[in-house]
Amino acid sequence: MGIVAGLDSSAGFTRIVVCDADTGAVLRQGYAPHQGDPKAAEVDPQTWLLSLGEAATGGLLEGVQAIGVSAQQHGLVPLDSQGALVRPALVGNDKRAQVAAADLVESLGGRQAWAEAVGSVPGAGQPVAKLRWLARTEPESARRTSLVLQPHDWLVWQLLGRPARRTTDRGAASGTGYWSARTGAYRPDLVELALGHQAVLPEVLGPAEAAGTTPEGLLISAGTGETMAAALGLGLGLGDAVVSLGASGSVMAVHHEALADPNGMITSFADAAGMHLPVVSTSNAVRALRGTAEMLGLESLDELSALALKSTPGASGLVLLPYLEGERTPNLPHSAGTLSGLRRESMKPEHLARAAFEGMLCALTDAMDVLRGRGVEVRRVFLLGAAAALPAVQALAPALFGVQVVVPQPADYAALGAARQAAWALGVARGTLSPSAPPAWQGAAAQILEAGAGVPPAESGGEAAVGQAVRQQYVATREQIHPGAFGA
Repeated sequence: MGIVAGLDSSAGFTRIVVCDADTGAVLRQGYAPHQGDPKAAEVDPQTWLLSLGEAATGGLLEGVQAIGVSAQQHGLVPLDSQGALVRPALVGNDKRAQVAAADLVESLGGRQAWAEAVGSVPGAGQPVAKLRWLARTEPESARRTSLVLQPHDWLVWQLLGRPARRTTDRGAASGTGYWSARTGAYRPDLVELALGHQAVLPEVLGPAEAAGTTPEGLLISAGTGETMAAALGLGLGLGDAVVSLGASGSVMAVHHEALADPNGMITSFADAAGMHLPVVSTSNAVRALRGTAEMLGLESLDELSALALKSTPGASGLVLLPYLEGERTPNLPHSAGTLSGLRRESMKPEHLARAAFEGMLCALTDAMDVLRGRGVEVRRVFLLGAAAALPAVQALAPALFGVQVVVPQPADYAALGAARQAAWALGVARGTLSPSAPPAWQGAAAQILEAGAGVPPAESGGEAAVGQAVRQQYVATREQIHPGAFGA
């Protein structure tokens, strides 16, 4: 069918992959860092364009017929009535809107009201909270703001030559705090609640729709947020979940409908393929491993992993509740971590190391169970993040999650997802693909882990029982220390 490109404009860089539109085979790649501090709370969007241009040098895009754009989520690009930038863009890692988010929650009547309205409770990162922050701290900038875009919306608009039509996709829109994945519609009243007045919002395109065509005839697909693009790049489908291991953690699954959670633990995103991506986040994941390594005087997580594997399932009764920074799931924002089960025989470094890995993975299983409790089927878990390569994680995860675990090889999955979306839109435009399903590209190269990989040979055949026993020990400890944390 041709050649397509996917570009991912993350917080710190632009990556571009050029792929065969039929198979997804990567033909060429480009990379360039953004200028400035990648941790800055606000940036000039022009740096994204400069980075894009640098990444595409050397004829990288020669022969490309369509481009898909993925970009960092939860950014806010405020524009005036002429389309000029009102102020630097506010990006996702800007936490200044925490008070503004709390104000919005109260203004609408609480967490349940927000969950029912748009499928999520405002957090500091979301555009709706940034709009409230702008109205409260920079009223003149807020007054001048007539059009609100996110980073991927702005990049698509620029690539198309700044046309009168501005677009987004349902995946990115579902993270704004003023678009509902359940109804598929904006809530302009929430924009006004946050900003103080109405603003023009981009048209929400369907998964296979094109945002437009450049004067040179290059098709630009709808684009999407990084999370949704990565899901498309990984080839996720119903029954698949993704567990992300960063300092904090998250569990995301593909589901056939949006989930409104009255407790606000589930954020109901839409995906880039016509389905939904409910997400449950934890405040603590790899930070619990790093803290344990420091406590034991170890220099790396590899050392902690090797030490943990010298222990046995259940860590000799030692249980770590890894709520080091408070916790979101369950909602215990003022809690601290707890180490339980200390006995003379359990007070050994290898047991503490194992308890750290079991605690982190059990806490993520708690998050997964929130989704399972709402009818989300999980048959396979994709494990992402550098810590996914640790032997202790790979040994313990299948038994604790209770399903097959897939560890994909490192790749630019967001850029690949953007390219796959471009191939989809191109095929639909040419009448060679259906708008109901993306092209069937080859799945990600991955390591497959079956339950029982970390169980001693003497316990062969009882892998599920061993995992359940560790899980029950953790849950019993959590219920003793934080009774009713997950409700009934």
